[in-house]
Amino acid sequence: MVELDQEQHWLEQSRQGDHAAFENLIRNHQRMIHSMAYRMTGSMADAEDLAQEAFIRAFQQIDSYRGEAKFSSWLCRIAMNACLNWRQREIRRAEIHQDWAEETLRGGSEKKNVAADEDSSRVQAALDRLPVKQRAAIILTVYEEMNHAEAARALGCTEATVSWRVFAARTKLKRWLKPASRGSPGR
Repeated sequence: MVELDQEQHWLEQSRQGDHAAFENLIRNHQRMIHSMAYRMTGSMADAEDLAQEAFIRAFQQIDSYRGEAKFSSWLCRIAMNACLNWRQREIRRAEIHQDWAEETLRGGSEKKNVAADEDSSRVQAALDRLPVKQRAAIILTVYEEMNHAEAARALGCTEATVSWRVFAARTKLKRWLKPASRGSPGR
């Protein structure tokens, strides 16, 4: 991780339109943002697109960063908003596709792909089942290792809300990932 003084220097240079300085900020946070986007989407391609979208938005909005939170928290909030917007678009797209499929085919088709890593696939599937705000809280606190205060700033809510979302999500994940049965996890 880069020293805070260096990051602050890059931020100041970025505010003045220095693309190379912003590139350094991207390199410093790229893995974290891409990882978070992947966990939100379950797709490498979508994660790459969303990470790129988040960095473009961050560059366009760099003057709005006031330094009240860590730069990484500010950046996570932008990326999380991009992921939440993506999720809403995907839901609408899936509904339209489902309607079209029902009208056209009058039948269902299997949508499951066999994954190489079964455990990882089960976890990702369980994450995907969580309500999007609970998923975001889990990803930030567990995978991105943010404390509840940082996650609250990134999500634009209170620490208590983050704590509740994490508790609710963990309860569901434990139930869904329980190894007792091989069938599909219950709600």
